[in-house]
Amino acid sequence: MKLKLKVCGMKYAENIQQVAALQPDYMGFIFYEPSPRFVGEDFVLPSNFPMQINRVGVFVDQPEEYILSKIIRYGLSHVQLHGNESPVLCESLRRKQVKIIKVFSISTEFDFNLLKPFVGVVDIFLFDTKGLKPGGNGVAFDWKILSGYNYDIPFFLSGGLNMENISGLSGLNFKGLYGLDINSGVEIHPGLKDKDKIKELIVHLQTTNNEQPTTI
Repeated sequence: MKLKLKVCGMKYAENIQQVAALQPDYMGFIFYEPSPRFVGEDFVLPSNFPMQINRVGVFVDQPEEYILSKIIRYGLSHVQLHGNESPVLCESLRRKQVKIIKVFSISTEFDFNLLKPFVGVVDIFLFDTKGLKPGGNGVAFDWKILSGYNYDIPFFLSGGLNMENISGLSGLNFKGLYGLDINSGVEIHPGLKDKDKIKELIVHLQTTNNEQPTTI
């Protein structure tokens, strides 16, 4: 299966347009004030933002009413929940015709049984590195842990992904690997992405997808 690409933590209008021109499958916008990638309450999505790119709003333990207001204002196709949100909240949001990405922070002791309550109420899982911050820690975890994943829900792989480490994916065969979520590994500074690094990564993914379609 062709791996999808999600570029998260977009913040600046010109940079959003530059990255959108590369046609990633998803672009993420963070609506969590403590994050250095917080878009701000006055954020305006460029009027020429491509309709074919999925719009993902990222939230951390925020009220349902706040999340719903952003879904409506920005036409979000996906909501990414990066905190301790409950399956009940996921199910409630999903009824609003938005897809749910639920994030779990991975460490060497991660218990995949924690995912069970979310089966049937989320569309995609996202596995990130457990760190001091909810996301954007810039560190990869030991991907071999994901050999223990045995659910039918697809997942994004995240956590410090860049050109130096994604080449290691070619030798791994994960059930459910749906796409890559890139953020800090392709940044000039928080919120500002290096379009050339993203382009290089996209070319690499295209080559990998063509050469090894059954591996990832």
